[in-house]
Formats: sequence, C-alpha cells, structure tokens
Amino acid sequence: MITLASIALVLMLFLGTPVFVVILGASMLGFYSSDVDLAIITGELYRIAETPLLVALPLFTLAGYILSKSKTSERLLKLTQVFFGWMPSSLAIVSLLSCAIFTAFTGASGVTIVALGGLLFPALIKEGYGEKLSLGLVTTTGCLGLLLPPSVPLILYGIIVQQMNLGVEISIKQLFLAGLLPAVLMIVMLAVWLAWTTRHLDIPKTRFSFPEAKAALLDAIWELPLPIFIFAGIFGGFFTLSEVAAVTALYVTIIEVFVYKEVKVNQFGSVITESMKMVGGILIILGVAMAFTNFLVDAEVPAKLFVWVKANIDSKLTFLLLLNLFLLMLGAILNIFSAIIIVVPLILPMALGYGIHPLHLGMIFLANMQIGYLTPLVGMDIFIASYRFNKPVVEICLATLPFMLVLFLAVLVVTYVPWLSVWFL
Repeated sequence: MITLASIALVLMLFLGTPVFVVILGASMLGFYSSDVDLAIITGELYRIAETPLLVALPLFTLAGYILSKSKTSERLLKLTQVFFGWMPSSLAIVSLLSCAIFTAFTGASGVTIVALGGLLFPALIKEGYGEKLSLGLVTTTGCLGLLLPPSVPLILYGIIVQQMNLGVEISIKQLFLAGLLPAVLMIVMLAVWLAWTTRHLDIPKTRFSFPEAKAALLDAIWELPLPIFIFAGIFGGFFTLSEVAAVTALYVTIIEVFVYKEVKVNQFGSVITESMKMVGGILIILGVAMAFTNFLVDAEVPAKLFVWVKANIDSKLTFLLLLNLFLLMLGAILNIFSAIIIVVPLILPMALGYGIHPLHLGMIFLANMQIGYLTPLVGMDIFIASYRFNKPVVEICLATLPFMLVLFLAVLVVTYVPWLSVWFL
C-alpha cells in the first residue's frame, strides 16, 4: 500500500499537481508509516507562523511588486546611464547594474526582464550591439541581483537554516554580507567579457554632464533613500530585519502611490493581492516542507545519505563540483523558492559534514539557481524573454549561452574560493 501511494505521488508530480500537495502527501505517508500522529504537520505550520523573521518576506515582496508597477525601472536606468555612460560598452554595463539592483529589490528575475528589458532591448539595438548580443544581455541580467540585499531568496534561505537547528547559527545580516562579493564578481566578469566582445564595435559614449546628473538625481530623489534604509537600518543596528521590511514597504507605498502617483489608489488592492498570492505559495510550501524535513530527520535520511556520499566521494572538491551540477539541473526544473525549501534541508547536513560553511553553501546554492533560470529549453527566464520579445525559444537559448558560460565560471570561483562568502567572519 505504501509503495502504491509513493508511486501515485510521483505520478501526481509529473502530471502537474501543485508541489505543496505532493510534499504534504509525502509527509502524511511518511508519518503514517512510522505510526506518528499526523497532528505534527499542523504543529509545523504553526511553528513556521510564529517565526519572527517570516514577517519580512511579505513586506519586502509587497515593496518589490509596487516598485515593479511604477516607473522606478526607467528612473534607475536613467540614473545609471548618467553616471556610467562614459565607460566602454557603457549601455551594456548600465544594463548589468540596473537589472542587478532592480532584481534585488523586486526579488524576481522575470519581473526585471519584463520591466527593464522592454526599455533596454531597443536601446541596445539602436546603439549597435546587435540583436543576438542584446537578447542575451537583457535575458541574462534578469537573474543578477538575487545575491544582493534585500533579496527574498536570501531571506528564505536564512529562515530555513535557522529552523533546522543544526548547531550552526547564521543571521540574515551575515547572508546579506556574504552575497555582496559573489554578486560583484558576477557583474564584473560579465562587464569585462562584454567590453572585450564589443571592443571592435563603434559604440558611442556619453560624457558625464552635471546638469543631467542633477536632473536624474532629482527625478529619483524619493527612491534613493531605499538602500540607506536597508543597509543603515540592518548593519547600523537601528532596526531588526522585520522593522526594516516594514519601513521599506510603507515608504515605497507612500512615494509610489501618493508622491509619484504612478500606482493608483484603486490599483493598490490588486497589487497587494498579486504579491500575497506569491507569498502564500511560498509559506504553504515552507510549512509542509518543514514537516517533511522532520520526517526525513526522524528517519535519519540526511545522515544515511551523507554516509553513502562520504563512502563514494572522498574529496570535498569533487563533492562541490557534483553539487554544482546537481543544483544547475535543479534550477532548471524548480523555481528558486521551492528549491530552497525542499532541497536545502537535505544538502545542508552533507555540506556541514564536508566542512562547508552554511553561508558559503547559501551562495553556491543561489548562484547556481541564477544560472538555472537560463538553462537551455527549460529555464524560466528563457520562456519569459521569448514571450516578452516575441522571439523563438531556441534563438533566446543561443543568445544567452555565452553569458551562461561566463556566469558558470563565476560560480566555480564562488564555489572554490569560500573567502568570497565568509570574508567578514
């Protein structure tokens, strides 16, 4: 009976059943087979609801959705163009920076492709970058920024690790610091590659202009304090993460609804509904996944898995390489939130057994998930870009391939140089 039920759950997953339903079914099946009261599952849901850090998720998500509905992307693009337009391959560099910052605040690479891609793609073509390079650039840069604060995936990873109680404590503040250098490395490597690739193109540069800089700063004057709220609030010790999230959400609401008036009051309810649908999906998967994790721990699955891996893989370096390959495949078939919730509880105990710090593992995990968005024919950003720019999926895949290879080299550096993730410890 148990075997038939397990097969049924696998079939349900392949037939498109929501992930949380399959995980819940697996949890119930596991506890039932172990003669454990199923009430433990509702207990896990309640425990998750009591997690103080969880308040930050919906608040940062709401702020990101509001920003994506306004003209923040246009002001951000104008601001970076004014200050970085003098550089070689200036518009390409501006694209990298703008998309990374925008993704960090919205927490969704697809939103960046839709919001900024529509502005950047025709501008890149007009300046002579070519259609293939421009397509690859606007598709790839959508995933940049997931390692930068206040990225929701970073926060979610921290919550998962804290809930596991493995004796290694990490804070969201540490995660924000850990993501800085890996994110900068990826941006710099892409910028250098773009500068080299476009060195023979006759691409115009723009001189720095004080009047234009002043106009761009004044235009974005109300949005410029956002990074200050986050960095000064958290790293200065003035606010907790939840308080920073609340201030950010309130401030973004005021400036976009009442100051810029780009999000109408009668639209605000639909924005809240849309953002909370995503949060609700994350929370319900989180609750049932933590229940399933408890079953796996009780059944000693992570410990047995580690023993098997340790018996077959002696080298830490080999383990890291195989982990990268596994995560790349995982990123292609699962969205980043589901992957964090489901897989981190399984691989974290193994990583600790190999002496890998949870902060370092988090950067490896999220960096690989970024590339997973671009995996040919299955990556989510491939399909979003295909829809947004009305181009065949195969054409998008070919355009993003060089960028994906550069990012993979960056991931290898992040993987084998742990200092980049734990430099502040």
